[in-house]
Amino acid sequence: MELTLLGTGAPQGLPRPDCPCAACAVAIGDEARAATALLVDGVLLIDLTPGPAFAAARAGKSLAGVRQVLLSHPHDGPTLEVPAGLPTPGRVADGRELALLDGHRVKALAVDIPGTGYEITGTAGERLLYLPPGGAPAGLDNGHGHGNGGGGPYDMVLLDVLERPDGLARLRARGAVDAATDVVAVHIDHGAPPGPELHRRLAAAGARTVPDGGTLVVGEYHAVPDLPRRTLVLGGARSGKSAEAERRLTSFPDVLYVATGGTREGDTEWAERIWLHRERRPASWRTVETCDLVPLLEGAAAGEEAAGDGTAGPGDLSPLLIDCLALWLTHVMDDVGAWDDETWETSGRRALRERVDALVTAVRATRRPVVAVSNEVGSGVVPATAAGRRFRDELGRLNAAFGAECEQVLLVVAGQALALRG
Repeated sequence: MELTLLGTGAPQGLPRPDCPCAACAVAIGDEARAATALLVDGVLLIDLTPGPAFAAARAGKSLAGVRQVLLSHPHDGPTLEVPAGLPTPGRVADGRELALLDGHRVKALAVDIPGTGYEITGTAGERLLYLPPGGAPAGLDNGHGHGNGGGGPYDMVLLDVLERPDGLARLRARGAVDAATDVVAVHIDHGAPPGPELHRRLAAAGARTVPDGGTLVVGEYHAVPDLPRRTLVLGGARSGKSAEAERRLTSFPDVLYVATGGTREGDTEWAERIWLHRERRPASWRTVETCDLVPLLEGAAAGEEAAGDGTAGPGDLSPLLIDCLALWLTHVMDDVGAWDDETWETSGRRALRERVDALVTAVRATRRPVVAVSNEVGSGVVPATAAGRRFRDELGRLNAAFGAECEQVLLVVAGQALALRG
């Protein structure tokens, strides 16, 4: 099944008319996007983009063979042209299935906004799912996870990845998207980060975008991004490092948020920080407050012991978000008496090395996707106390050792993520 994207932008396009924002200012060339519209095998057109006949011609295609035009949402962008000779556009009721004369089958799926998703099956059995702008699947079947009769993962999914990462997470949770599914971001609006950051952020979600006019073959595997298993996100205070780490997992289900800071009785400022973090996380995420990270990395569920051989079962591979390593180190240094000079020299230094080595070994061997947050220190004023300098030095060593085991390391500055590795 051949799919041509006549447009990949939001209904108002990108750049938006007369908008002075940074995303619109740099949306030129391949980054300029008309409203999303799909041409399937030259016979099925889903949604309309301004000047569809010209858009098709620029892509080397013709609309002459189109036998069905379907709409997925109320069109509130620029006035749309329906070229002469095309069938009248229409919507399909949820659950209804159309069989086109050339052998394609189209099923309308419910979404959680005014609109319709479409599951399209090609003549050779290839399957793709297309969701409207701002939409996520609704009423997923508990047995199969999607309204496709339990046909397994889709070959390709096109949806609003940036605005509705939870929709992608729902599809993954129900088995409708797996590692071989080609996830293509569409409906891209000016809220998207400009330039290369867009593509980096999509890759972190296991998704990609293509320029307007691009033609894809449904079922091709080679373009699916290879997701890192381990990521370390570094940054200073209020740099946005936690938000960056959370963003990397919002399109995945069953995330376990590991809070190493715990609670601080009577500290209202700390309580407000914890509340803000909780409000930002998806409601489906689980949270555990612990500094016992090794069993979790080895595959144990929260509150359970890892298997004796260190292996993880099929149900133990949900992603971990660890926030943060600096608080974990504080806890461990408390445990080993590292703040007292004499204890540090006699036993604390060795005990801390053993705990750090155990953590790094577990990171190296883990089968779970892991995103860890840590503070980047040492670039400012030298701490005035020996204990402060000790913590700074040990956190630097921990970050270096942990980062050495990660496929991707990011440094967040002023909310902008810079890739140091991967």
